[in-house]
This record gives sequence, structure tokens and C-alpha cells, in this order.
Amino acid sequence: MKVNVVDELEQQLIEKIEESIGEITKIHIPAEQGWTSTVRQLFTNESKYILKTSTEERYRIWLKTEAQVLKKLLHENIPVPKFHGFIDEEDRSHLIMSYEKGITLRKALATSATLEEQCSLITSFGEFLHHFHESSPIQSLQHDKNWLNEQLRIAEFYVGQGNTDGTKQLLEHLVLNKPTPVQQTMIHGDCTIDNVLVTDGKVHKFIDVAGMTVGDPRFDEALAIRKFTDHTEYIQSFYEGYKRYKITNEELAYFDEGLYEFF
Repeated sequence: MKVNVVDELEQQLIEKIEESIGEITKIHIPAEQGWTSTVRQLFTNESKYILKTSTEERYRIWLKTEAQVLKKLLHENIPVPKFHGFIDEEDRSHLIMSYEKGITLRKALATSATLEEQCSLITSFGEFLHHFHESSPIQSLQHDKNWLNEQLRIAEFYVGQGNTDGTKQLLEHLVLNKPTPVQQTMIHGDCTIDNVLVTDGKVHKFIDVAGMTVGDPRFDEALAIRKFTDHTEYIQSFYEGYKRYKITNEELAYFDEGLYEFF
């Protein structure tokens, strides 16, 4: 049945999507959108799904990587959306995945009525990340590379393309001043307050998982607290939940103000 199309999604694309999830009855574009893709909610009689669409080449690569990660995690006990399909077109790429209930931690913090509620949310975030970093690495995401060295190599490629906020001088500093190595663990790879979902006052799920792999957990930790560094109560609350290691100021600067600039 032909759906009432509310934007530029052509009927031909809708039919391809329906091969994965069944007949679409409604398409909705939420007000809250990401930087790298357009997000749509797709409704069928049985369920609700998310369609992410990217057009720029760099973001299409990230979207394809996210699809590959979600596919590998289909039968793993990792709290992420469920993969339902990936469609590559000449000028666009589309990821189909399950709709997950909840709001981002950023939004939950902004709408909390009291400091106590905010601190409880942040403690939950710390507990969630602690449990993830302590979990056994997923076999399908294992690799024999040093994660940090690989990120620096990718950063060098981005600098050469002129496709990053990071500078050649910053990259040289990072290469010469790498922190002491630590045991690699499962990491999200972009663990900000925008990339975890909250339900009933608890952080319970990761989204935007293109960077999920085995790597340096300090990168996740740095991005998790990057908005809290001037808020003593928030930092204390995070570490009430995240007990495995407290990042130093130097490590925080290296990963947040340094490495993250390239991604």
C-alpha cells in the first residue's frame, strides 16, 4: 500500500525498506536531529523503527560502520538498537533499526526538576559505563591493533584531507605525548550525554554506535564527563557509579581536548 510520504523519501525506497520491516503506515520526522544524518520514525501496524539517512561521504562511511556494528551485536547482550537493514544508494545511505524508548541524557538533565534528580541520573550513567567497560569483549569486535595508534593514523588521514577541526600541530603533540597504555576494553567510542538513552530515571541504552569496538576506556570516560568538569556535584555523582578508574586531568585533556578534535 502506498504510504502518505511527508518528505523526499521516494516510493521505490519505501518499498525496499518494507522488505525488511513490513508495510509502512506512517513516516514522521522528529524535531530533534543529529549532525551527521537525518532521522525518521517509521511506523508499521506491528512496530516502530528508526531510519537514519546520510548523504556526505564521510558520514555515509560512519553510517555503514554503525550498521556493521549493530549487525555483529544482534545476538549479543549489549544494550543497543536492533539492526534491521542497510541500503546503499548512489548518493545516500540508509540504516534501519529498532526504535528505542527513552530520551537522551542531555535532555533528561535539562528537564530534571532538582539537583538531586540530575545527580542520580549521572550516577546511573557512571554505573552503566562501568558495567560496560567491565564486560567481556565481544568476539566479533576483537582485533589485534592498538586502538589509540589506529585513531592517530585515522586523524592523520583526516588532517591530510582537510576534513577535521584538529590541526597538524595538535596531532604531532598527541603522537609525542601518548598516555601510558592501559588494558583495552569494550568502548562506545563517542560516549557523550547525547549518545545514551534514559528511561525511568536510569541510563539504559547506547545509541550512535559506529565507534563501538575494543579500545582505550579512558576515551569513553573523558567524553562522558566532558560537560561536567566545572560541576563538582556532577563529577562526584559520576564516580559514585563509575568506580573502575578516575581519569587524570592530563588524560582528560589528551582525549577530550586533543583526540576528540579530529572526530
